[in-house]
Amino acid sequence: MNRAELTARREEIAAEYLKPAAQRPATTARGVHHVALICSDVERTVQFYDGLLGFPLIEMFENRDYEGSTHFFFDIGHGNTLAYFDLPGLDLGPYQEVLGGHHHLAISIERSQWEAARARLEAAGVETAHVDGSSLYFRGPDGERLELISDPLREMYGKPVG
Repeated sequence: MNRAELTARREEIAAEYLKPAAQRPATTARGVHHVALICSDVERTVQFYDGLLGFPLIEMFENRDYEGSTHFFFDIGHGNTLAYFDLPGLDLGPYQEVLGGHHHLAISIERSQWEAARARLEAAGVETAHVDGSSLYFRGPDGERLELISDPLREMYGKPVG
């Protein structure tokens, strides 16, 4: 499909399913409890998220699904948590994007914190990419794609989401 066809299809889907706020039913969800990713090194992951990004480690225990695996959580604000677990003994290979898989995780932070995080990442030698001055893209210790965005929650590019 060319771009015009893709745009037309997106508009068809939006016309069919995207309803004005007053016409939408209430969601059945309470929110995202946690997003869980896999890491290769627990301590390196804690140093990156807690030490470098400032997302406090708030819990750590053995993963119930895999003996010897550590399941641990970081506070990413507003009751949201980012979880990781390792799978010792499994050779999973490097991170790669797949259909239905994780593309990136965007975490909203205050503008002043965004600038400070950018400086810390660059000082630590983490390669970053900038888009329009509010989004900062980079990769975590295992190649996971992350974004720190200074837009408030439920806002994107200065426009309300939802």
